[in-house]
Amino acid sequence: MRIAYLGPEGTNSQEALLAATAGWPAFEQVPLATIPDCVVAVHDGEVDRALVPIENALGGVVAATLDTLVHDAPDVAIVGETIHAIRTCLVARDALELSAIETVLSHVQPVAQCAHFLRERIPQAAVVTVSSTAEAVRQAIERGGATAALGSRLAAELYGGEVLRADVDDVAGNETRFIWLAPSGTTAGERGPWKTAVVFWGVGAEAPGWLVRCLSEFAFRGVNLTRIESRPRRQGLGKYMFFVDLEGRETEGPVAEALAAVRGQVEQLRVLGSFPSA
Repeated sequence: MRIAYLGPEGTNSQEALLAATAGWPAFEQVPLATIPDCVVAVHDGEVDRALVPIENALGGVVAATLDTLVHDAPDVAIVGETIHAIRTCLVARDALELSAIETVLSHVQPVAQCAHFLRERIPQAAVVTVSSTAEAVRQAIERGGATAALGSRLAAELYGGEVLRADVDDVAGNETRFIWLAPSGTTAGERGPWKTAVVFWGVGAEAPGWLVRCLSEFAFRGVNLTRIESRPRRQGLGKYMFFVDLEGRETEGPVAEALAAVRGQVEQLRVLGSFPSA
């Protein structure tokens, strides 16, 4: 089995992959440059699975994951999820005083998750975003001098860096939810409790109360919603799609009834996956 993750080696995504697959039979790890690359690799059959981040407790939704699933990977489904604790470190090639740091490299998500630390402890540093935390650590160690990075301890160990500060996330207990992706039709498992993820949009979206009517179909049937997110449809201002996570399996009575009712009020509703909840 080939499993894609956001690379290079040493990212939080690789840490999550290794933790989630402990005890699994041998498989090939496939580090890719971006989250969309991971999703599309499943769609194109280049890998069997991908593990990608979808939501962080501090930074919120990972927009690249949602957008790619809708716009570029119609034949990819969510078949599982896992929660991974995030422990961000400030890393440099050599020991540095915080006051000596001039540049901090990282992925956009850790920058948001460590915003208070950056603002209060190293306000003089210019923050530069790169494709991943591991790439940030690699570049910081390559440059040396007054450059540091926000990344994982695994990346510091892999690339030979010095951990200047550990656990610099703004809030203790920072976690990221990762989702397993596979080709549509792949069995998601048999053990619950279950969660279903959907996205919908419609021509009625501009009418007063349209979204409330759609969501009420779940409430009337006692289906609990665990997340609601809106994203632009890339068709101009005011055009949105709505992502909803809900408790229950797509085929269960109340869930199936609610989805059928919502379909009657929208232009399109797509089930992104029905899978065991973490």
